[in-house]
Amino acid sequence: MSSYLELNFRILYWLLVGPFRKQPLRLNHIFQQIIRIGVEALPMSCLTAFSIGLTLAMQASHELGKLGANMYVPNLVAVSLLRELGPLLIGVIVIGRSGSAVTAELGTMRVSEEIEALGVMAINPVRFLVVPRFIAMLIMLPVLTIFGNYLGMVGGWSICHFALDMNTAGYIMRSVEATRLSDLYSGLCKSFVFAWLIITIACHAGLRVEGGAEGVGIATTQSVVHSLVAILMANAVLTGLFFFF
Repeated sequence: MSSYLELNFRILYWLLVGPFRKQPLRLNHIFQQIIRIGVEALPMSCLTAFSIGLTLAMQASHELGKLGANMYVPNLVAVSLLRELGPLLIGVIVIGRSGSAVTAELGTMRVSEEIEALGVMAINPVRFLVVPRFIAMLIMLPVLTIFGNYLGMVGGWSICHFALDMNTAGYIMRSVEATRLSDLYSGLCKSFVFAWLIITIACHAGLRVEGGAEGVGIATTQSVVHSLVAILMANAVLTGLFFFF
C-alpha cells in the first residue's frame, strides 16, 4: 500500500513540479498513449454500451408494459446510463482492454531490464513511462464514457422506436426531461476517479513485476482484479455521496 501511495505522489510531483525543473512531458508520448489506451478501445466500448442500452430497454418494456407505462422506458435508460451503468461498464471494458495491456507492457520492460536501463541513462521511469499513460487515461476514459452514454441511448431508442412504436422526438423529450446536468456531471466525476484508480493500479503492478514471464502474467491478473474491486468500491462510495449530499 505504501508503494502505491508513493507512486501517486511521484506522479503528482512530475505533473506539478516537473515542468518547472525544465523536464516537461513530451506531447507525442501522451498522444501515442491516447491512441493506444483510448482510441483503440472505442469500438469495444461503444458496442458494449449499445448492447446495454438495448438490453435495458427490452427488460424495462417487459415490466413497465404490464403497468401500461412503456412511455417511461426512455427515462429509465437515460438515468441508468448517465448515473451508473455508463461510467461503470466503460471502466470495466477499459480495465480489460487497456489496464491489463499497460501492466503487461511495463512488466515486460521490468523483466527485460529496460526500466533499469532508463535509470542508467538518467531518465526517470515514472516521468517517462507512467505520467503519459496517466494523462492519457484521465483524458480518454471520460471521453469514452460520453460516447458510451450516447450509443447506449441509441440502443434504447432502437427498441422504443421499432418495437414500442415511439417516435424519435418523443424518445428524446422523455430522456431530456428525466435527466439533469447533475446526472451527467456525476457520471463524468466517477469516470475521472475510475481512470485514476485503473491507471495507477495498472502501472504499480507493472513496475513491481518479478519472476520473468510468469510474473508478468500474475501481475496482469492481479491488476485486473484489484482494478475491478477498486472501481466497484469507489462507485458505491461516490453514489452514496451524490445520493445523500
